[in-house]
Amino acid sequence: MPANLTPQYYEAEEKYRRAKTPEERIQALEEMLKVIPKHKGTEKLQGDIKRKLARVREEGKKKKSTAKGHDPFGVEKQGAGQIVLAGYPNSGKSSLVTSLTRAKLKVADYPYTTAIPATGMMPYKDTWVQLVDSPPLMEDNVPSGLIGTFKEADALLIIIDVSTAECLEQYEGLMKVLQEREVIDLSEEGEIIAPISFLVVANKIDYLDAEENLEVMKELMPGFDPLTVSINGNGLEELKERLYNLLDVVRIYGKSPDRPADMERPFILKRGSTVLDFAEQVHKDFPEQLKSALVWGSSKFDGQAVAREHVLEDGDIVELQL
Repeated sequence: MPANLTPQYYEAEEKYRRAKTPEERIQALEEMLKVIPKHKGTEKLQGDIKRKLARVREEGKKKKSTAKGHDPFGVEKQGAGQIVLAGYPNSGKSSLVTSLTRAKLKVADYPYTTAIPATGMMPYKDTWVQLVDSPPLMEDNVPSGLIGTFKEADALLIIIDVSTAECLEQYEGLMKVLQEREVIDLSEEGEIIAPISFLVVANKIDYLDAEENLEVMKELMPGFDPLTVSINGNGLEELKERLYNLLDVVRIYGKSPDRPADMERPFILKRGSTVLDFAEQVHKDFPEQLKSALVWGSSKFDGQAVAREHVLEDGDIVELQL
């Protein structure tokens, strides 16, 4: 299928070529991702842009850290990906992170308990997902540095406290801030178009009046169907799966010649990554040396020799041929 790229896309692409700073490159890449036509013919190109954007953001983050010293809102990424929680005061962000990761975060029934981002690692299958509890976010209270934390994340988890009658106002307020600050972008139909994926959950569903409040939200917003959760276990296993899927990554297992594959420590790559991408993650010098690879999983038969451009799938075992 042809890409049918628009003049706006080519204009943004030209800005990227001329960009001299990480900030200018990030802005151009975000614009490219925003205006690129969304259809099957551009899926690979969208993936390339997202990988470039992640790489440039990481480079810019390292330069800022070196130049300015410690940034309390800068969170180093770990595991399969980083998901930052966003929500109003007392929406239950810290409790959710504690339940999913067992991290010892400060939890209290008064607002603004979390002053700076705090992290925990959520186990999922044979890997880990980094969850970041963030300071509360409201229309009239946007902590300095927090928007940068959101933009640097791989995905967002938006928390709505449905135990309160103000849950609709919470949702509308959060979405307004995140869109105005260009953290997320939605189509008129409410679909995510750029630049970051997110999941909305209705928290505290086990509280009195919570289900009734949620039904009111659904009546007022047709199509609104968040995942319902509570820290007593309601929906937490499904939440783990949904969060991992939100990262859109695959687990790839490395294998050395004449040795069993290492099935305990998978490499994590973005979905759509190739053998060449895997080689680069194993060692920076391998892409130049790579001739082909043997693949178990997505190949036609186990141990088949594939080209450098072969797209890998979740659970593949790869033996690089250098």
